[in-house]
Amino acid sequence: MRVLLLLSLAAAASAQPLTERLFGPETPTGPYKHPASLCVLDNGDLFLVWYGGEGEYASSTAIWSSVRKRGAGSWSAPRKIAQDPLRALGNGVAWQAPDGRLWLFYVVRFGERWSCSRVAVKISEDRGATWSDSTMLVLDEGWMVRGKPIVLSSGEWLVPLYHETGEDRERVGPDTASVFLIHDPRSGSWKKGGRIRSRNGNLQPAPVEIAPSHLIAFCRRGGGYERGERGYIVRAESRDGGRSWSEGADSEFPNPNSAIELIKLSSGALLLVYNDSMHERTPLIAALSNDGGKTFPRRLTLASGNNSFAYPSAAQAADGAIHAVYTSDNRQVIRMATFREEDF
Repeated sequence: MRVLLLLSLAAAASAQPLTERLFGPETPTGPYKHPASLCVLDNGDLFLVWYGGEGEYASSTAIWSSVRKRGAGSWSAPRKIAQDPLRALGNGVAWQAPDGRLWLFYVVRFGERWSCSRVAVKISEDRGATWSDSTMLVLDEGWMVRGKPIVLSSGEWLVPLYHETGEDRERVGPDTASVFLIHDPRSGSWKKGGRIRSRNGNLQPAPVEIAPSHLIAFCRRGGGYERGERGYIVRAESRDGGRSWSEGADSEFPNPNSAIELIKLSSGALLLVYNDSMHERTPLIAALSNDGGKTFPRRLTLASGNNSFAYPSAAQAADGAIHAVYTSDNRQVIRMATFREEDF
């Protein structure tokens, strides 16, 4: 019995995610590759998008995509799938709806700051091989996208967005808030949901439904990047399917003003991916909750060291494998960690 216990403990201690370097500066989409968004398609393929160019505020940024076929070991050559002849683009998000259509949500920057942006969409009927024309989803100034939609038990889609305010490129206004759209695919209607407000602002929400109409969302904190600033992931709750939200409150998790990820796994467990630091975007940690997000006692290190591991996007495949992409090396490299729930 003691030998079995020791073997079990050794196996648990040795469980490490498989980490792959997907694309770097050598890939001709521009040196800047940030942030990546990943979804698993209904045929098992992995579909990856990011926005690339010469830099965060470059004028000629575009949305790029790459596919790894199910069972394959390599990714396709990147394809440019969205570009605006007059404006720069920002965060891209790929998501496949229950009807099989693949959606691309992305940011279009109308001015010199992100707070001047709007959200556009394109749709693919063939898993990203071809795309529709672009159309504006949101015309409200300062509205942007970062996370993937979720399908609610009601059949509605909840699309997480955020409204960024302020004139400073390095600090968002305190009224910056997470916002949502609610889409009913049966009627085709789009309506604005509730807004998450918090003391210093919050953005880039990641919502999950833990019971019918009962949602929680974890959000990136607002503020700036000064070393003296302290902040935590902001948590909020909705009891009406995202139509209204509680005041955002600090969670237990530190946040260095960086994006986080929260998804619901096929088992019902919640997976949180975040930077476990108050000021640095390292290490990158995955945490697991089996009680609806009340506690996250099980942790797994996805990346650590003297680097910046930022903007995680996670998705679970049909075989249970969890894939989490993120950027590193001054936002020039896209990496992917693959692990399973049993690894925690």
